[in-house]
Amino acid sequence: MLKGLDPILNADVLYALRAMGHGDDLIIADTNFPSDSVARETVLGEVLRIDRPAAEVVRAVLSVYPIDTFVEDAAARMEVVGEPDTVLPVMQEVQAEVDAVEGPKMLGIERFAFYDRAKQAYAVIQTGERRFYGCFALRKGVVPPDEEG
Repeated sequence: MLKGLDPILNADVLYALRAMGHGDDLIIADTNFPSDSVARETVLGEVLRIDRPAAEVVRAVLSVYPIDTFVEDAAARMEVVGEPDTVLPVMQEVQAEVDAVEGPKMLGIERFAFYDRAKQAYAVIQTGERRFYGCFALRKGVVPPDEEG
């Protein structure tokens, strides 16, 4: 246990988040997402796990992970098949966590396009989220230097 860190952030997740650079994508996926097979194609090459609901995982991740402010698709969600404008409760909960760190409105990405983006990501965290369409992409931003005074 470390002070100041959300205890659900395990060592493997912290290692990956620290290793990522500006512009790298992180996928936070529900239990139904093919996380293991997709993760094998990512930079990290293996799936990470946090067995908690998606919004809790996003909150913990965003406590240490800056969202990119240079691109429009820095935060994204997998669209409901056949209903791209539908925003499910799990999506609303995650958007609230993104809003809490002054992040952007999440863009919807068609299911297979989301899979393609996920395969190009740095890492995939599979959550314990059992609700459908609890899959999100967050692009890493930068941590600015301390202000000199």
